[in-house]
Parts: sequence; structure tokens; C-alpha cells
Amino acid sequence: MFTITLGYGIALPILPLLIERDVAGVTAAALSRHTGFLTGAYIMAIFLFAPLWGRASDRWGRRPVMIIGLGGFALASIWMALASSISLLYSARFMAGIFAAAITPVAYAIVGDHAPSREWRARRFAIVNAVGTAGLFIGPVLSGVAFRILNGTSTSSAWTFAAPFLMISGLALAAAWAIYIFAPRTRNVNSNSAAAQTTKYSRWVILRLWIVALATAIAVGSFEVGIALKGKQILAFDAYELGMMFAECSLVMFVVQAVVFSPLVKPDSTRLLIAPALVLLAAGLIGVKFADSYVAMTVVIALIAGSAGILSPIVTYWVSLAAGDSPGAQLGQATAAASLGQAIGSVLGGVLFVSPQAENAPFLVAAVVVLTAFAASIGLPSALLAAVDAKSR
Repeated sequence: MFTITLGYGIALPILPLLIERDVAGVTAAALSRHTGFLTGAYIMAIFLFAPLWGRASDRWGRRPVMIIGLGGFALASIWMALASSISLLYSARFMAGIFAAAITPVAYAIVGDHAPSREWRARRFAIVNAVGTAGLFIGPVLSGVAFRILNGTSTSSAWTFAAPFLMISGLALAAAWAIYIFAPRTRNVNSNSAAAQTTKYSRWVILRLWIVALATAIAVGSFEVGIALKGKQILAFDAYELGMMFAECSLVMFVVQAVVFSPLVKPDSTRLLIAPALVLLAAGLIGVKFADSYVAMTVVIALIAGSAGILSPIVTYWVSLAAGDSPGAQLGQATAAASLGQAIGSVLGGVLFVSPQAENAPFLVAAVVVLTAFAASIGLPSALLAAVDAKSR
């Protein structure tokens, strides 16, 4: 989890710079579109392949799927390091997403395989979330710092952009080796029984969770692309400052997740945080319109990151409780819903940010989507508890 989120985060601050390098005479509008589409290509691949990897892990086990995913992610990172045209950038990002899709749902599923209680599951989910968020925190910082250091030396421009991705490739191969040595061999799940199990709890409750995941991811995707573009084109931030903003986002997520899934909060009570977090997320997105300095931007980033950091792990946790005998498949579908939202948000962030006059459009549209999800979340806490209790009986 740390490896793939580090690989994703490390690319965020330098994507616009890669596009400027590989597309001669790129306009501001084209830069915005390519930034959104490149981010969306990665997430769309996760949407398409996460359910397939999840079902594969139910059938053949978690360990081989994770090893294949990490090995493929290493190759995609090398491809990204060597890419010298916009078409190669797109193919590398899509390939990275295909193999990243094998990690997230299977990591959560392997925790669920060994969970003796809800409390144990919640604490281990907190660890998985924490290391994933740590990757998102370190990635942008490492990218921004490396770019600033290497760009100020005699190192060639090609190496300046390639070094972070080559490092990620090596880390992914090391993680694959660790999974091969240490990961337990879990039991296989019959896919036919998994299909039958899904009829035992409310599909409508799961659908509402997916709506929340979708809306949250649309907001995060639109925010990530929009903030990179606004920071670069409107507020004149450099790669280091953009990297620090993304790092702040991840650090805030790390802190709130540690609190939500700590002994201070009962796991069953986390469902009560969904609606308030959606309101705070919408407020933060609207607040971007009024942030016209680095300090002001850090305030709204904290609000957005905090609320999104609450929502994502809570949705994953409750989906896992209702997953029955098909945790890989169900978590794969939940990951797909979130990935679809992030892909939509990334594209919206790039497409809507077409001029300084439209700089706030990505955030305002995302706020409307989040408020729609808030309406769908009304009454969800009681429905969740009832559905999970019914399944346990």
C-alpha cells in the first residue's frame, strides 16, 4: 500500500512539468486537459481492473495477486521514467493503474481474512490506511524536493524527471519480494457461493456506500488536479510548494484516520461520521474559491483532506463487514466505485479549469456532487447497522 500510494503521489507535482517537456508549445488549456486526463487514466485503470483482481484473489489467493500487482507496478514505473512523448506518458500511467488495482482491495481483504472481531478489523484497517496515507504524504514531498535539488545541478533534465520513478520501481520489487516471503497463504473462496452470499444483505445499503465513495473520490480527484493547476497557473507556486500542499493533504488524512480508528472511537460509531464529514468536505471545496494565498490554501486543504480522510476508510470498513464470503470481490467493487469517482474528478478538474475565469469551477462542481451524496447518506447509519447485524445472524 505504501509503495503504490508513494508512486501515485510522487507523480502529482511533476505531471504538468512532464507535459510541458513532452508537448512542444503546449497551451494553458491543453496543459490542464492533459494533466486531468493523465491522472484520470491511472484511476480509470483501477476502476476497470480492481473488481477483476478482487475476484481473482478470492479464487486463487491474496499472495499471488499482490506479487503480480507489485511486479507490474515496478515495470510501469520504469516505463514512466523512460517515457519521452505524451502517448508514452498515457500508456505508462494506464499500465501503472492496472497493477495498482491489484493491491488496495486485496490488502483490505487479507486483513478481513484474519479478523477475529470488529475492533481488531478496525485497528488493522487503520494501519493499512496509515501506511497508504504515508505514501501519499511522502510522495509529493520527495518529488518536489528531488526536482528542486536535481534541477539546480548539472544533472540532465531527463534524469531529473526519471529518478523518482526508478526509485519507485525498486521499492515495488522489494515489496513483492517481502510479500512472497512473509504474506500468509489464505484460503480460496468459491465464486459461486460468493455470488449467493451477496443476496443476504441489503444491496441498497451497499449502493449508498458506493455513492458516498464515488462522490468523495470525485471531490478528491477534482481537487488534486484543480489545486495543481490553480497553484501553478494562478498562484505561481513551484513544484516544491505544490509538493508541500499535497503532503499537507496526506498528513491531515493520516492524523484523522489515526483518531477515527483509534481506541477513542468505537468501530460501530464510525458510521455516524459519514454525513457530517460530507458537509465539511463540501464546505472546504467551496472555500477554495476564497483562498488566494499559500496560507489560505493550506487552511482549505486541511478541511478537505480531513473530511475525505474520514470518509474513505469508513466506507471501506463497512463494506468489508458486509462482504460475506467474497471480500475480495466486494472490496474490488468498492475500490472500483472510488476509482471511477476519482477518474471523473480528475478529468473534470482538467476540463473545467480552462482559464483564470474558470479557476474555481472544478471545486464548485465537486461541492454540488458531495452535497448530493449527503442527501443519499441520510438514514444510512441505522441502515448499515441493521444490514451488518442481519448478515451476522
